[in-house]
Amino acid sequence: MIPESPSSRSPRYEAVAKHTEFVMGTAVTFDVIADGRESFTERATSAIDRATQWLHWVNHTFTTYDDASFVSRFSRGDVSLDECPREVAYIVEECDRYHDMTDGWFDAWAGPGGRFDPSGLVKGWATQRASEILRDAGFIRHCLNAGGDVVVRGPGPIAGTPSWGVGVAHPIVADALCAVIAVQDECVASSGIAERGLHVWRRDGTPATDLALVTVIATDLGWADAVATAALARGSGAIEWLCALEVDAYVVDVAGDEWATSGFQDRRLWPPASSGTS
Repeated sequence: MIPESPSSRSPRYEAVAKHTEFVMGTAVTFDVIADGRESFTERATSAIDRATQWLHWVNHTFTTYDDASFVSRFSRGDVSLDECPREVAYIVEECDRYHDMTDGWFDAWAGPGGRFDPSGLVKGWATQRASEILRDAGFIRHCLNAGGDVVVRGPGPIAGTPSWGVGVAHPIVADALCAVIAVQDECVASSGIAERGLHVWRRDGTPATDLALVTVIATDLGWADAVATAALARGSGAIEWLCALEVDAYVVDVAGDEWATSGFQDRRLWPPASSGTS
């Protein structure tokens, strides 16, 4: 973890503690802004440690890559929900709720072999909870980025600037961004092919192949994660559905063509807003 001091050059950045943790198959980055009290670095380190311990527990419990995890054992029928941590039952209930909300397009049982895979919800939910751990420790200004799923709270790291700049990774062009948006006290979830390739499954059990990226902005990262996953599964019908939900969203198809709501366009810091809005 690296504590940084304010820069004397313009723009002036606030003091921030930074940390990167490799967990849940991705890099989770923490940026925690100083709260003006003494021993900032020590207290920030303690809060970040608690948040990372939570993320590792979630990974151990919910990973589908370990046959011994509770989710894998539940999926095989080796254990009941009553024998699992209560968080597993909660996630199963949430998956059922999102399945109904999305007309079945969010389906944790649609993957190969019909195994239960709540990955389209768990990372966002877990990162949201990690943010709440930091908030409850008194750090109301911070940013967590879990492989493109982002939670920001409070004003950003530049003095006098109310928002954070959040980059959206390009799903087709390696090591490139397709947008940078201004966000404050909100969450940004992206579902696409950039990190994991084809991994979202449609209701018929086949992989979603029409879209390369769906990004959703909301106030809860678990909800945004589930909506982005369902939209990616919907493919060509995603835009109409996102409009009906009245969420700020951004879509890139596999040909590289983009579309965004007017609310998303209003948040753009880079590149300037263009056509293709709704």
